[in-house]
Amino acid sequence: MARYTCSFIVSVPSDHLLPLLVELLQDCQLDIQYNTADYIIAREVPGNVPFPKLVTVEVLIDKSKSTEAETRMSIVLKNEELPLQLDNYCRQMFEFIKQAIENSRHWHLIESLAG
Repeated sequence: MARYTCSFIVSVPSDHLLPLLVELLQDCQLDIQYNTADYIIAREVPGNVPFPKLVTVEVLIDKSKSTEAETRMSIVLKNEELPLQLDNYCRQMFEFIKQAIENSRHWHLIESLAG
């Protein structure tokens, strides 16, 4: 199973972050499967890639360390493909979504830590 993680600190209150993230994930052609006040699961829509390559994205908003000015969040991208190559499909999607978060016009990125 391929799995990639990254943490971010963005300059937006946690209450405003959730709807912005939902919109961002939908703009990345992901379908929101589960959505609570601090957790989102989104998945690629079947049809463009083989089923084992479909990427699932989990986003956790860490409200315990959030302030009025900034919010911490973590993302995990995973799929069922074996990561036999460094530049596999899951890694490509990880880089695409990471760039979308880092370049979003809705907030200023304070810190990005890939894991």
